[in-house]
Amino acid sequence: MIAIVDYGVGNIRSVERALVQVGAEARLTADADELTLADGIVLPGVGAFAPALAKLSKRGLGRHVVELARRGKPVLGVCLGYQLLFEESSEHGRHEGLGLLPGRVVGVTGSERLPVIGWCRTTQTGPSKLWDGIDDLSYFYFVHSFTPEATSEGIGCTDHSPAAAASKGSVMGTQFHPEKSGADGLRVYANFVALCA
Repeated sequence: MIAIVDYGVGNIRSVERALVQVGAEARLTADADELTLADGIVLPGVGAFAPALAKLSKRGLGRHVVELARRGKPVLGVCLGYQLLFEESSEHGRHEGLGLLPGRVVGVTGSERLPVIGWCRTTQTGPSKLWDGIDDLSYFYFVHSFTPEATSEGIGCTDHSPAAAASKGSVMGTQFHPEKSGADGLRVYANFVALCA
């Protein structure tokens, strides 16, 4: 079972549908016990860093996700959920993140328009099971104005996102939305589900 953390931020139903489409038993939950029992956790998110982190922390869910990740449970962060996995963000001030991935989230630079919205060619900069069956330089769908800085744990980049994807142990994430990224996005979810099996 894959638990999708339901903390009131983001379009979680589309994440749920994508996971079901690739054969997972997906459950939306804000229950710590269900997160503990899950084979893997997806942390979605859309919006601003600080309010999202406050909602995640309100019921102790952020702390619980960190504890489970440190015990080796697979965790996949998506878009803002991915950003929350980092040590800090500079979005509207300085805010501490969950600290599961090293580095900072900063404003996107080098783009003529913000937010960056649309399909971006993604270079695979490191090996990862998330990339199984996905060609290098495939396109994924992005919607963001902030992004993690380059990190030693990065596994993918675009022109506007030096760490479009990252992975460290059982913790991984993507700045892009796999659920909006066609067949390759579904393959990312399928690869994560396989890792959790």
